[in-house]
Amino acid sequence: MKIKITELKKHLKQFEQKELIDLVLEMFKTNKEVQNFLSSKFLGDEAIEVLFNQARKKIENEFFPDRGHGKLRLAEAKKEITAFKKVTNDEKRTVDLMLFYVEQGVEYTCAYGDISEGFYSSMIKMFDQVAVECDRDEDLYKEFSKRLENVISKAPEGWGFQEALVDSYYAIEWVIDEEDEEY
Repeated sequence: MKIKITELKKHLKQFEQKELIDLVLEMFKTNKEVQNFLSSKFLGDEAIEVLFNQARKKIENEFFPDRGHGKLRLAEAKKEITAFKKVTNDEKRTVDLMLFYVEQGVEYTCAYGDISEGFYSSMIKMFDQVAVECDRDEDLYKEFSKRLENVISKAPEGWGFQEALVDSYYAIEWVIDEEDEEY
C-alpha cells in the first residue's frame, strides 16, 4: 500500500525542520535515485553531466562492454535513459542518450549481423522518439542532425529497419530533402 500525496503532506506538516532534514538524509542514504535527484537539484549541471556520463557508459556496456560480449539487455539500457530523465529533467541530454542507444544498436547489428525483430523494433521506436523531439525543437535537431544522418546511412537494410528510420527522419520538419532543394 502506498501513501497518497495529501496524506503525506499532512504528516510532513507535523514534522519539525530537524525531523524533515533527518528524513531527507535517511532517504538519501538508502535510495540511489534520491541521491541522483538531490545531486542534480543542488549541484546542478556538474552533477547532471556526471549522471549523463554514467548512464551513457551503462548503455554502452549493454552493447560493447570493455571485456567480453554485450548482454544486449535492451530493457536495462532503456531503464538508464528513463532514470536519467526522471532525476535530472534534462531534455537535451535525455535525447542524446536515446540517440546514443540507437547508435549503439546500429553499430552492434553492423558488427554482429542480423539480430531479432524485437531488437529492430526497439531501435526504431527509440529513433522515432528522438525524431519527434527533434521535430518539436529546431535547435535540438541542429544539435543532433549529423548523428541522425549517420544512423540512417550506417543502418543495414533488412527487417524494414533502415526504411523505418528514414521514414522517422523525414518526418522531422527541419529536414530538407535534397530532392526538394533542386526546385
